[in-house]
Amino acid sequence: MSKYRNRLPQLTSGLFLTDGGLLTTLIFHEGIELPHLACFQLLESETGRARIRAYAERYIALAKQAGIGFVLEGLTWRANPDWAEKLGYSRNDLIAVNRRSVDFMLELRRAHESAQTPMVISGLVGPRGDGYKADGRMSAKEAQDYHAFQIGILADTEADMISAFTMNYVEEAIGIVRAAKAAEIPSVISFTLETDGRLPSGQSLRDAIEQCDRESRGGPAYYMINCAHPAHFEAELRKDGAWVSRLRGLRANSSKRSHAELDTSPDLDIGNPVELGQDYRRLRRLLPHLAVIGGCCGTDHRHVEQICSACLETAAAA
Repeated sequence: MSKYRNRLPQLTSGLFLTDGGLLTTLIFHEGIELPHLACFQLLESETGRARIRAYAERYIALAKQAGIGFVLEGLTWRANPDWAEKLGYSRNDLIAVNRRSVDFMLELRRAHESAQTPMVISGLVGPRGDGYKADGRMSAKEAQDYHAFQIGILADTEADMISAFTMNYVEEAIGIVRAAKAAEIPSVISFTLETDGRLPSGQSLRDAIEQCDRESRGGPAYYMINCAHPAHFEAELRKDGAWVSRLRGLRANSSKRSHAELDTSPDLDIGNPVELGQDYRRLRRLLPHLAVIGGCCGTDHRHVEQICSACLETAAAA
């Protein structure tokens, strides 16, 4: 039985923290090779589990210190059929992978949750294709059929919701929302944006949110932005419209590099943690319903600590 599936606390209860750039930490800071960026493989060994546990607990400690909630994101961004096939995983393997990820998060919640720090478990879904390129595009119906397999597995666990990260065209997002609705589990859609503030498909963020809401009948619990620097999309958020109120989560990059530059860069650009925190402080004034904060590419616990501090100061001054 899921604890929060029917009443997600981040919709009503102040700020929730989440983690930073997991891939950044594993690949650049810890030197781990991750074929096809599939983090879920680490849960297959006790050494890998210990690495993920230490990583997660660093961020959980920040939330507990601040007395705010925490969203535990799964390791299943690549745990869908096409990517699994490239890694040599069968459909049965995928069932075990997705369940193992939720079970791991349950262990963390049992160890750390408190009345001051409620912990929501999110089953993470990624794009069928490349997160940075809107190629091989599906119709909404094709996307629903494709993602229903993984979402069905996650819905049959104690996960509280589904989060779809790095969505780069709206039809895939719509299909995921519809699949989640059919499986009776809330969903969150997180779009990634280019340096011009638009989705890689070329669509504006506003149009994508409005289309997704319209064609899924208001399906997502809320929307997020991930894998883009605030400088890339701040101007878009200054435009009027009810669509802005649908944005409740933000996981920005610390680097101002484009997706193309990030994809081919051999080095890590961590930006400036303090400046990123100040960016979030400014963005929180543009996003009155912002509830979930964390980081993406280039970020680690230093960035998320600054983000948390800046957003809490903004809340106190409001």
